[in-house]
Amino acid sequence: MIMADDGFIEVGSSRLEYKMVGPRPDEAATFVLLHEGLGSVGIWGDFPARLADATGFGVFAYSRAGYGRSSPSVMPRRVTFMHEEAQDVLPHVLDAIGLQHGILLGHSDGASIAAIYAGSIEDHRIRGLVLLAPHFFAEEFGIAEIARMREAYETTDLRAKLEKWHQNPDNAFYSWSGPWLDPGFRNWDISEELAYIRVPILIVQGADDQYGTLRQIEIAKEKCYCPVEAIILAGIRHIPHREALDATIGAIVDFTRRLQIK
Repeated sequence: MIMADDGFIEVGSSRLEYKMVGPRPDEAATFVLLHEGLGSVGIWGDFPARLADATGFGVFAYSRAGYGRSSPSVMPRRVTFMHEEAQDVLPHVLDAIGLQHGILLGHSDGASIAAIYAGSIEDHRIRGLVLLAPHFFAEEFGIAEIARMREAYETTDLRAKLEKWHQNPDNAFYSWSGPWLDPGFRNWDISEELAYIRVPILIVQGADDQYGTLRQIEIAKEKCYCPVEAIILAGIRHIPHREALDATIGAIVDFTRRLQIK
């Protein structure tokens, strides 16, 4: 496909918005950005442009169904939604954009989706993973924070704030919080998928992440047979690419140079 700077791609019955910065996937290595649980194309801000400038890679971001300006997601979402996104949707997204080779870069839920993809689908186009504040198993610590977010969504102006980023904020919010707050989600664990990843991994996590402890990094190092590099940023919470942009970009640049892909 001839890709405009922004637009929509058709994946199954969904129409997914996207933004493309830098060289196109048929011209150079490409970062594929997978957003957080309440994320979208817009919420990445200037991070895609900064990443493209720093690395020379193309950067492709898209909003999953239910988020941003993409089609709504089917509700209620199941606790297996991240596996479904990784195994049933992401392969078609990569094919639709004509990806030749590149790196999956995910934040929070998006990082988990990237790890599931790399650990369950053999795709030689993927040369590495950059995981920002990933989840590999459910922690009561993080679930409690999501419960507080749900209360805030239903009692404060949080819903109005999310309308800036999502055309259907209820669909976006409950697509995320519903599965996480399902009692069955306490058994969610993707450590088995970690053992099957065969590309280098960079993890960037804030030391004060309110959704996950540093045990997430320890699990990755214990389970993975591939190289795992972890950067822990002091004083940073759940969004390292916003709270510590320069440090995050610097770590990614160093990582991509060592991968020696163009």
